[in-house]
Amino acid sequence: MDENAASADIARLEDHIEALQESIARCRKIALAAKLLIAAGAVWLVLSLLWVVPFITAIVVASIAAVIGGIVLAGSNSTSWTQAEARLNNSEAKRAEMIEGIEMRVVGEDGPTVH
Repeated sequence: MDENAASADIARLEDHIEALQESIARCRKIALAAKLLIAAGAVWLVLSLLWVVPFITAIVVASIAAVIGGIVLAGSNSTSWTQAEARLNNSEAKRAEMIEGIEMRVVGEDGPTVH
């Protein structure tokens, strides 16, 4: 593989790595949203059951749905996050391997530098 093709492959891998890092960042945000959804639903449910806030059936059902939806979202997101991290680790390892395979030349060994 010539140097230009290797550089192009490394550049493509770096773009892929950057996309995976953005995907993982989105997963972090979704995980936070899922936790907030679970907490908000649970708090509202507890407050309704303790009669701290008025017991309105529709709101209680919505709080139960929020807890269940948050749990489902967290589980699905966890799987996506794990898969994205595995792909990121594989891509980074492949990039490191490709970089090691390139014969680097040391600057200044070609001859004397004339200023």
